[in-house]
Amino acid sequence: MRVIRLSRRGLIAAAAGAIALGSVSSAHAAGESAVLAPVRELINGLLQVMKAGPGTPFDKRFAMLGPVIDRTFDLQAILRESIGPAWAALPADQKDVLSDAFRRYTVASYVNSFNDFNGQRFEINPNTRSVGGRQVVQTTIIPRSGDQHELDYVMQQTGSDWRVVDVLADGSISRVAVQRSDFRRLLARGGAQALASSLRSKSTNLSDGMS
Repeated sequence: MRVIRLSRRGLIAAAAGAIALGSVSSAHAAGESAVLAPVRELINGLLQVMKAGPGTPFDKRFAMLGPVIDRTFDLQAILRESIGPAWAALPADQKDVLSDAFRRYTVASYVNSFNDFNGQRFEINPNTRSVGGRQVVQTTIIPRSGDQHELDYVMQQTGSDWRVVDVLADGSISRVAVQRSDFRRLLARGGAQALASSLRSKSTNLSDGMS
């Protein structure tokens, strides 16, 4: 793992007219739209683990980013939507097992994909677009050289908070849609245990063998 993976595949697996991001000031954050603030917090968290780099053990970078993911993503909503109607029928203990495995997989995916800092710049478009009751926040990853990539965050309001409920690579490829067929196939074949086992295995592969 040498540099941040900015391929389409890498962006799915995680992970203009805009505000350039380096670090966030409290004054700026206080005046910022509530729907943009979680995305800014996430990007600052990604920059932190990128700058820590592969010289920092994976588990330490995982511990750095995990709480940021917890605050900015609605992981339960993403998992529920990925699994579909079968979620409602699962016993509470199986939901807990899947939730834990899915969290580890999600955090590991982002740490793995955003694993080195080489002068990349992130931008947030302050003009969101509405999709039903959700808002889409467009971000652009601009490397020092080479192609830039668009990564959009679909935001849903829960109470007074906005959380990420999907990520669109190159502005259109839904991470939820990509993982939905895989999740449902595993559930149909071997139930919650098969899906949890698959997620744990993927997490291990993404995290330099960290269980």
